[in-house]
Amino acid sequence: MARQDCSSPSPCPVASAVAASDSPVPAFPVQEVFLGRHGETEWNLVGRRQGQLDAPLTTAGIQQLERMADRLRALPIDGIFSSPLGRSMASAQIYAEAFGLTVVTVDQLAEINHGAMAGLNRDEIETSFPGEMSRRAADKYHWQFPDGESYAEGDVRAAVALRVVAAAGVARPLVVSHEMIGRMLLRNLLDLPLMEALAYGHPHEVIYRVDVAEKNLHEIRAS
Repeated sequence: MARQDCSSPSPCPVASAVAASDSPVPAFPVQEVFLGRHGETEWNLVGRRQGQLDAPLTTAGIQQLERMADRLRALPIDGIFSSPLGRSMASAQIYAEAFGLTVVTVDQLAEINHGAMAGLNRDEIETSFPGEMSRRAADKYHWQFPDGESYAEGDVRAAVALRVVAAAGVARPLVVSHEMIGRMLLRNLLDLPLMEALAYGHPHEVIYRVDVAEKNLHEIRAS
């Protein structure tokens, strides 16, 4: 069955964070969180930054998601939440069909806004913004994409997103989002120090099963 993915050239609107915070969300009354990244996209393949722009899922990405959905089917997932971006919504819908659930969109799960760098590859970024990636490396958490967001702002959004999920009354939600905002979700869920959170990667074919009370995680792979 064909999967639909939005490819709007405009960033999705995201609720504004009201205050910055360097500390994780203090309480999260959910037992486990299954944290997934959207499937592989055409821009992932060619190394273009997406941010809040979108690109269609690849055939391989869809197949990975379908295998993962089969892998997760026996687990007690009781809610599916997604970023509003097309690649995440298309991914979450594959999971929703496997569980017979409806996808709940949470605006605050959108990827960190890459601003003027969205849609560019590494060489194009260096040409248009010479030296900016070196400045980013010096303070990755507070550095802000030109006309976009910083990890610090994403950290605040991640905490809000988790409160929205918790308010839905679920015990073991599957949350589908993106790699950069996902680092801040993990930071809040596991009380991670900044540098440890920023070092996390999130392959497309991996779901992180986070035990909220014990503050640990396990990887689930599709195969």
